[in-house]
Amino acid sequence: MSSVAVIDYGMGNLHSVAKALEHVMPGVEVRVTSDHAQIRSADRVILPGVGAIRDCMGEIRRLGLDAVVEEVIQAGTPFLAICIGIQSLMRHSEENGGVDCLDHFPGNAYFFGDDHRDLDGTRLKVPHMGWNQVKQRRPHPLWNGIEDGARFYFVHSFYVKAEDREQVAATCEYGLTFDVALTEGNVFAVQFHPEKSQKPGLTLLKNFLQWDGRA
Repeated sequence: MSSVAVIDYGMGNLHSVAKALEHVMPGVEVRVTSDHAQIRSADRVILPGVGAIRDCMGEIRRLGLDAVVEEVIQAGTPFLAICIGIQSLMRHSEENGGVDCLDHFPGNAYFFGDDHRDLDGTRLKVPHMGWNQVKQRRPHPLWNGIEDGARFYFVHSFYVKAEDREQVAATCEYGLTFDVALTEGNVFAVQFHPEKSQKPGLTLLKNFLQWDGRA
């Protein structure tokens, strides 16, 4: 039986991710866990999360999960990061006065701003909350069966910008163009919530459960 570990560090609605995984692949063994051995031995690993990056990184490091994340990535285990998970994989975030992150992807997380506006001057709400179109920038197995421009569900006030543009799998527009999916090797990270994104999101999760970690 295939197994997937959903890393539990006390941040986010982990069980909605778990339920979505069980829905798209009945019989899959879903482990919502912070146990290092359970994470290491899983066939696939997901790093989800919502909240503030300072608390996120504080708990990841307190529980020793930073080393486990690095270990499973280096082992080639298919790895998916969701929402604040993608921000935690960057080098640094502006949030909470500046927080150093896991430095897997070169690049940072930035605040949209208190006076964020569209190109025509229309003020945009922050956080960016709701459905938005995702523009695929490179082919990837996790896009299988998902139309370019499909709409996914977002909730965030900070956005990531990768320095290596070859790692950008998708972007989005919200007053500016920002990165919403990054990938390198066996890692795929998204800013949106696939578990809340109906058919496109469930398709992405199913693709992840079938992915061997190679692009």
